[in-house]
Amino acid sequence: QASEEVSKSLQAMKEILCGTTDKEPPTETVAQLAQELYNSGLLVTLIANLQLIDFEGKKDVSQIFNNILRRQIGTRSPTVEYISAHPHILFMLLKGYESPNIALRCGIMLRECIRHEPLAKLILFSEQFRDFFKYVELSTFDIASDAFATFKDLLTRHKLLVAEFLEQNYD
Repeated sequence: QASEEVSKSLQAMKEILCGTTDKEPPTETVAQLAQELYNSGLLVTLIANLQLIDFEGKKDVSQIFNNILRRQIGTRSPTVEYISAHPHILFMLLKGYESPNIALRCGIMLRECIRHEPLAKLILFSEQFRDFFKYVELSTFDIASDAFATFKDLLTRHKLLVAEFLEQNYD
């Protein structure tokens, strides 16, 4: 029953953020939901407990996460700022590669994060970056492939950032 409640709530959140086929999501409601996700720490809780959520719920979480990450207010990206202030979110997603039942969902969310240079920089210059070498050699082909796609994105998307990283870490 608790799982059903979570699924219903995730579905409702997804509908608020993405709208429905016949109507666009109201900007003010989206802003309120986003603010609540930050203030309550729900974004972190959803990622931390992703393995406990059913299959459809996991898909909803990644859609909610990616949608809220793309959200912009003028030139600002509030979710990028939030994650920059809470980098452990990125490292929870990265560690998701170690859990087969959530690895691919974490990979989708991680690649969406990497599109934003400040978040890519946090991963690139972290100690956890080296974990990619372990993840791309995992015995499960689809997870290793997904990790490699994320690794490739990280090293090819922001050329100046990667050049700086390679210069500092050449050895």
